[in-house]
Amino acid sequence: MRGISRGAAPQPAEEKAQLLQNSEYQERMVESTFLYLTLDLPTAPLYKDEKEQLIIPQVPLFSILAKFNGSTEKEYKTYKENFLKRFQLTRLPPYLIFCIKRFTKNNFFVEKNPTIVNFPITNVDLREYLLEEVQAAHAHTTYDLIANIVHDGKPSEGSYRIHVLHHGTGKWYELQDLQVTDILPQMITLSEAYIQIWKRREEDETNQQGA
Repeated sequence: MRGISRGAAPQPAEEKAQLLQNSEYQERMVESTFLYLTLDLPTAPLYKDEKEQLIIPQVPLFSILAKFNGSTEKEYKTYKENFLKRFQLTRLPPYLIFCIKRFTKNNFFVEKNPTIVNFPITNVDLREYLLEEVQAAHAHTTYDLIANIVHDGKPSEGSYRIHVLHHGTGKWYELQDLQVTDILPQMITLSEAYIQIWKRREEDETNQQGA
């Protein structure tokens, strides 16, 4: 994965272009390995709908994957400085782990973002998140979901469920403690996904996972 960072600059294009001439705002490129990709959720709204019920926001998977398109900038703050980063992938491994950032910790407590991520179970093509110069070296860039870890409830009192694909039958199962039940692929996408494992397709094949 390649990360490019620089000092934070104002958004207007003319001012940004001018500040980029200064050494303080020069871009710095770093390549680093990764164990998983952290996907940031948008801030959940705090308002209620007309029936006085809390609104559960939703976001498409590809919207939060845009963090790795090489052009989306994200601001990071430290005690000493602010800087912007943008990311792009330099290679795609056989398996990818997504960690959806639901928990935010401050000095007093941990908050959980309940936003639902809408994602397909199969055929997620990540070619556009690769550097152009390495795309030709990747014959296969399509992934299928094989495991989905869900967090239910409050940050301090919640519980976990796991959705696992049985490769031999193409059926999905839900595991919680010692309980194992069948689950439809459509139901997996309605959960508060926390960690996902995706498997790369190595060849064109007929997928029988459904959804």
